[in-house]
Order: sequence, then C-alpha cells, then structure tokens
Amino acid sequence: MTHLQAGLSPETLEKARLELNENPDTLHQDIQEVRDMVITRPDIGFLRTDDAFILRFLRARKFQHFEAFRLLAQYFEYRQQNLDMFKSFKATDPGIKQALKDGFPGGLANLDHYGRKILVLFAANWDQSRYTLVDILRAILLSLEAMIEDPELQVNGFVLIIDWSNFTFKQASKLTPSMLRLAIEGLQESNIGE
Repeated sequence: MTHLQAGLSPETLEKARLELNENPDTLHQDIQEVRDMVITRPDIGFLRTDDAFILRFLRARKFQHFEAFRLLAQYFEYRQQNLDMFKSFKATDPGIKQALKDGFPGGLANLDHYGRKILVLFAANWDQSRYTLVDILRAILLSLEAMIEDPELQVNGFVLIIDWSNFTFKQASKLTPSMLRLAIEGLQESNIGE
C-alpha cells in the first residue's frame, strides 16, 4: 500500500484492486503516464497535476490511462470555457451559500449498500428569487469538489437523486437547453455524470 492509498479500508482497497484495476505496485507509474500526456494539450491550463489529483481521474476511469487523461483534460477545459461559473467559487459566495442552505445538494448520513455517498436534490425547493440555477450547479460542483477529496468516495462513488415532484412550470421554464447542457457537462467533468 502506498501513501496515496492511506485511509482506505481493507474492503475498499480490495474493491479498488478488483473493480478499478488499482495496483499499489504500479500506482506511481500509472499516475506518471497520465501526467506525461499533459504536454499533448498545450491549449489547456492544467492547474493541478499532483499525484493525489491525477489519482482521482484514474479511479474514475478504472485506470485506463488515456480515458483518465481525457477526463482530466475535460475537467480543466470546462473550467476554462465557463470562467464566470468559477469566479468566487467558494461556500461564502452569496448564491452558492443560499443554494447550500436550501439543500442543493443535500447529503444523506448513510451510504448505500455499495458504499456510495447519496446526494439528494428536491427541485421544488429552488427559490428563484434568491439564487439562480447556475448558483445551484455551482453549489453542487463545489460540494462534489470537497467530497471527492475522500479516497473512499473516489473508489465507491456517488449517487445523485433528483426529486422533481412539485416542480412548477415557472421553475421549469428556467431549464433551457443551454442551461441543461451546462449542468450535464459540469457533472460529467466532475466524475459523477458518467
């Protein structure tokens, strides 16, 4: 076991080995292979290429190096293409703060039977007068950024449940195709959408 696997339970270590093809003997080599691909995309500003960060993407793509690199590139490309979304990207931002207070997203205390974190969104709770749909997306992405730091969740993953009951037509009118695309791309680049 390497220092990058510290904190993983024996069960999760075994799951990482069997389901994600994670091998402690080749972990640093796997990370370096992904890091070496960064130069193939000079158009993207890779702001982080440390071992722990790259490991998230390897786990998300079951240690398929090229697919992990592709996801890493998409992650930073999304941020570059949507700079406004990532300005003041912290829980104290007024829109993000209000969305978080209203439970966007909410997290259940217990994990599911696969060890995944369960996130819930009650779409009808969206108060359009206090924050935008972009604020909700930013709150979700910020929450995922914080949670994905946990190696157990990197291996086991997340489940996102959206309850659309009592969602009004007025609220639905804000779900434009471009807004939905922005949300889907953001979730995919955050390792949970695929």
